[in-house]
Amino acid sequence: MKKIVTTFLILLFTNISSAQTIAGLPPLPIPDNNPQTAEKIALGQKLFNDPRFSADGTISCASCHQTSKAFTDGLPHAKGIKGLTGNRNAPTVVNAAYYTSFFHDGRRESLEQQSLDPITNPIEHGLTNPEQILAVIQQDFDYLKSFLDVFSVTAEKITTTHVAKALASYERTLISGNSPFDQYFFQSNRKVLNESEARGLRIFRRKGNCANCHEISWDHALFTDNRFYNIGIGFGALDKILPNILAAKQTLILTDSQKSELGRFNVTGLINDTGKFKTPTLRNIALTAPYMHDGSLKTLREVVDYYDKGGEKNRFLDPAIFPLKLTEQEKNDLVAFMKKLTSPEYEVYLKAR
Repeated sequence: MKKIVTTFLILLFTNISSAQTIAGLPPLPIPDNNPQTAEKIALGQKLFNDPRFSADGTISCASCHQTSKAFTDGLPHAKGIKGLTGNRNAPTVVNAAYYTSFFHDGRRESLEQQSLDPITNPIEHGLTNPEQILAVIQQDFDYLKSFLDVFSVTAEKITTTHVAKALASYERTLISGNSPFDQYFFQSNRKVLNESEARGLRIFRRKGNCANCHEISWDHALFTDNRFYNIGIGFGALDKILPNILAAKQTLILTDSQKSELGRFNVTGLINDTGKFKTPTLRNIALTAPYMHDGSLKTLREVVDYYDKGGEKNRFLDPAIFPLKLTEQEKNDLVAFMKKLTSPEYEVYLKAR
């Protein structure tokens, strides 16, 4: 099934114009310096699934981004080499082509920049130097032939930039729309949502205040605004050091967990960015549990309950987070609606659960 799905995606999205035919999605942005080709995408897919690009030969990009889980891993925190775990949940790669920044804290600005970071992360793939990637490639005849075909470079001239471009090209094929929501909202097919699900959409856009960050535009819906917010999740880890953060002391000694919870602050150094994380897409959300940047909420109902109570109070809590006073029926309707954000190619995995 995985091979069928990915082959279909490569054939469908090699050309930018094909993305325009998918209900709910805008034109696919592709950088001028990295155009899509079928050969480059196939090379990127092979790199994405190759565990040799890890210190112990056990972890590939696909380890944390599994097709059956809408390119997540189903774990609270991503697991890497030797069973090591980080402090953050593995985000989906689906529709990452539309992101304006990458990782939960937005520390990278393009798929090309992002693609190699997990490989050299000591907990994830565990390579100590990007050049180790090239060592694997240069000992594999099939890789050498593919890089020659795609980039017109011989073995000694292959660089990590070429690797990053191939990986990014494959990841740009992982786009997802045409869910029952899209058919209902953009194609006026009123039969695809039942009464509860349709009510859930109205709650999502109005009383639930969800669309404030998980945006729905008039002609497409990415379900993310690509911005950063403090919603209170995980902020308890910062309680003891918050006075020092506010005093802007430069000699803070933080645990990895505390540093992780600083979120966007780690990137910008701005006090007001403390505890802010990027708005995730909600597409295929029924398959990507557990939720939040730290994987602390197990179900969609827990997520709805969290927002309904107004989050966890802290000095930096975003003003868009406040008690919603939803009824039990409204909560059920909201969850029912979010399950209808599953695209057709992923429905088989949802039914199998």
